[in-house]
Parts: sequence; structure tokens; C-alpha cells
Amino acid sequence: MSGDLAARKLVPALYRLHLDHQLHPETQIIGYARSDYDDAAIREKMEEALKDYVDDFDAEAWGSLKSRIYYVQGPYDEAKGYKKLSKKLDELKLENRAFYTATPPQAYTGIVKCMAAAGLNSSQGWTRVIIEKPFGTDLESAKQLNDEVLDVFEESQVYRIDHYLAKETAQNISALRFANTLFEPIWSNRYIDHVQITMSEPMGMEGRGGFYEEAGVIRDVFQNHLLQLLALVAMEPPTRYDAGSVRSEKVKVFEATTCLGLKSAVLGQYVAGNGLSAYRDEEGVAKNSRQATYAAVTLEVCNWRWTGVPFYLRSGKALNMKATEIVLKFKQQPHIPFDIAKPPADRLVLRVVPNEGISFRFNAKQPGQGVDLKRASMNFYYDEAFNTRAPDAYETLILDAMRGDATLFMRADEVEAQWRIVDPLLNEWESAKTPPVFYEAGSWGPKEADELLEDAGRYWHRPGGNA
Repeated sequence: MSGDLAARKLVPALYRLHLDHQLHPETQIIGYARSDYDDAAIREKMEEALKDYVDDFDAEAWGSLKSRIYYVQGPYDEAKGYKKLSKKLDELKLENRAFYTATPPQAYTGIVKCMAAAGLNSSQGWTRVIIEKPFGTDLESAKQLNDEVLDVFEESQVYRIDHYLAKETAQNISALRFANTLFEPIWSNRYIDHVQITMSEPMGMEGRGGFYEEAGVIRDVFQNHLLQLLALVAMEPPTRYDAGSVRSEKVKVFEATTCLGLKSAVLGQYVAGNGLSAYRDEEGVAKNSRQATYAAVTLEVCNWRWTGVPFYLRSGKALNMKATEIVLKFKQQPHIPFDIAKPPADRLVLRVVPNEGISFRFNAKQPGQGVDLKRASMNFYYDEAFNTRAPDAYETLILDAMRGDATLFMRADEVEAQWRIVDPLLNEWESAKTPPVFYEAGSWGPKEADELLEDAGRYWHRPGGNA
């Protein structure tokens, strides 16, 4: 509870849940870390985090929560610390327990083993462990981590997080498809030409260069966020919207998805521009680094619904703006009866970040004599449609874990199936020793990524644009 993730996300999420009366009044929060704190110090640190990261801090509401916050100091990899934690849990008579591992990924194995050694993998009530991404660094390490976790916990106790699954627009993909007559019949290779998923970030490393040298863009966002969004778009309707049914349908998508290779990918790295330093000048980055800060890839889901429809995924650091969008481009009309040039095809745009919502781009007749078609939009914005605050993804995930709803979390076979898709690309890239293509910070990435689509007569949708 003393790290950056806790300050930015976990503490504000717990505070919001408390404000919304979503936490049981007897809920107790215990921070466990190596830092030299006590109860008073951790409460003060959490209050500072709230004042930094929430815009409506309520001292009275915080006062009713902070008295239920405690701290236990101990190492990640020694059972004696967890025995102290177990003693504290017993003192507070807490039988239902959710353990959140907001720690460096390399600590996961030691944590679960020490928890088991201290008897924390079971209780008189329920016990659940929440594990952050990245879950492994490749398929082999993910399998090993799954084996080690499942050696001491049941699968039903393990909640592997991908916070993108809890974003409102990501959740609304299923509602859009499966609760409306209009969309599901045309959601297939009969009507869709291709699908694009873009996740762009304008910032550079912001002090995380050392981490990024190990991870790179494929491990950081492709293996998890982007493939999860692909699965939500491509999955078949589940028989029920519950954890077992939804996750099984996503696994089927991953099993049908082609593996990535260098022939179907563009890997880039940013150079100085737009006031940002080059990646190789970032702290913790090697001066001759080959690490990819940008990637654009082509995938295909080989099943009856999607065969023949390319899925184009791209993400990068130091790009033009912050945006995550899913674009479904429909096929051209087979015949245009008007004596005009063929108009652009329809597009459905799902905006995950920012301005969450949905836009449908289509052609309409411009007022006046004759037929002159212009692009028009039908727009849905969450902020305008619903007069309520959308919960942060971490609020949803923490509450779901405490309720025992694993629908928005990943199962062991799901994680391994995702690594199976990206592993060949990582292996080829690390073996090839070729340099990345370069792109200027503040741009939309390397020109080679544009050519990936242009070779097939397509082009990238510009986030925030009206194409």
C-alpha cells in the first residue's frame, strides 16, 4: 500500500467505494509492505494520495474510513512477515479476505508461497488473491507462474487483473452486441471489411525507462489490453453473462487467432520531437536500445464469423494524443445508384479513452438540388446520456473481487492463450537483431505502419477525427 499504483489507483478506488456505500461497514484495510510505517503513517500517506488524486476530497468521509486502516511491515519473500499479517487478521476477526498484490511482478511467486506457508491461502470465510499484470514475460514464464499460484490457491480464488476490461466502453461492447437487434446480425465477415484497435499515449517513459527496456510495447499492452479488446469484439455470444461463459468464449477467440510474426508487424522506436527526448535518451535506457516503443500488427481470427477480416492493432508511446479506440469498418456498398464517386464506407467507432462513447459514421444527402453526399455522425456519449459518475476501472475490479465475480478477470488458460499469440513475434524480434524503425515523438508513428494498411487499400482511422 506504499507504492505508486496504490497512491494513484487503489487508495482512491477504496475511498470512492466507501463514499458510495459499496464497502461493508465492517471492512478493514491492511497495508503490507517493506516500508517503515505504522498505522498512523500509512493513514497519513493515504490521505496525501487522496488529496493529490481525487478532486472532491471529503475530510469527514475520510475520517470514517481511516480508523479502519492498519499497517503491517514485512518482506515480500519471508513467511515471518505474513505470519504477522495473519495475526493481525485474526485480531480483527476478518474471515473474508481479499489480498491485492500491488507489487513488482517478480515478487508474485514469493508472495503466494509465503502466504501459503503462513496459512493465508484459506480462512473460515472466503480468501481471494488479486494479481496485477504483467502475468509472466512469455508463455513459459506464464505457465510456470500459473503452476506456482495454483499450487497453493484454487483457480476460483485467483483474480488476474487487466484493468481495461473494467472500463465502461469495454464492458459496453457486450451490451451493444448482445442486447440490441441492430448490431449482432451485421457483426461478421459478411459485412465488416476490417477492424482497427488503437491505443496511443502521448507521454514518454516518465521515469519508467528501466521497466520498459525489459517489457517493451508488446509485453506492456499487446499481450493483455489489446488482445482483450480484440476478444470482446470477436467473441461469440455467451450462453450466460457470467465468468465461466464469458471467459470460455474469449479463450475460443484466442485459440482461433493467428500467431504474430515479423512479417505481420511493424516495430518502432521514437526519436526526439514535440518537446520530448528520444527513447534512447531516457533514464534507464541503453544508448543503442532496440526496444520497441511502438508496434502495429495484423491478426486474423480464423473461424466462421471472422475468417477473411484482418484485425489491425497498434499502440505506442510518444504519439500524437491519448486515445483508445476500436473501429469497425464496414464493406463498401456493392452498387451506388447515384452518379457520384463511390462514398466512404460506414464506420462504427467505440471510444474507450477519452470521451467514452460510440459514434456511427455514415453518408447522408446534403440539402440542396441533386445528390451530394456528405459524412454524418450519430454520437453517444456516456457523460451526456447518463447523469451519473462512471466508476473508475479499479473501483469495479476491487468490488467485483470482493463479491466473487470473476467475469472481468482472466483465467489461467486465457493468459496462456494470449502469450501463445505474441510469443513468436517476441522470439523472432529478439533473434533478428535488426533495428526498429524510427518515428518522431508527437507523430502518429512510423510510415511503415501506414504502409501495413495501404498495401491492402486501407488506412488508419485517426482517433478524434471524423473519417
